[in-house]
Amino acid sequence: MYPPELVAPMKEDLTSVGFSELLSAEEVEKILGNTEGTTFLIVNSVCGCAAGAARPAVKEAVNNEKKPDRMVTVFAGVDKEAVDKAREFLTPYPPSSPSMAMFKDGKLVHFIERHQIEGNNAESISDHLKQVFNHFC
Repeated sequence: MYPPELVAPMKEDLTSVGFSELLSAEEVEKILGNTEGTTFLIVNSVCGCAAGAARPAVKEAVNNEKKPDRMVTVFAGVDKEAVDKAREFLTPYPPSSPSMAMFKDGKLVHFIERHQIEGNNAESISDHLKQVFNHFC
């Protein structure tokens, strides 16, 4: 587990652009379980690809004309209970952080794994996310 003071700026990177933190299994269940509309989930991380590509891409993508009804985040290595519960909703994909998931009407409809983030730049990931938002939102 990482110290809260270390990850605070990494969490704020997303909350400052409208993401809500999910800190417990109950919060995750409430948001991801049987929710109408669209929900975009980010499994945040301390790794370099989260800092260099994932978070910058997401911050740019949320400026899109179409965007999800809800934008939420859990933090791997910090909020264990929330992350474990979120990963139940990400089946059949293996645990991956950072990762990004789009849910529509409570169903997982698009997932971006860490290996799809690593080696890509923020601009290409953002462009992809905007396409996902335009399609599902």
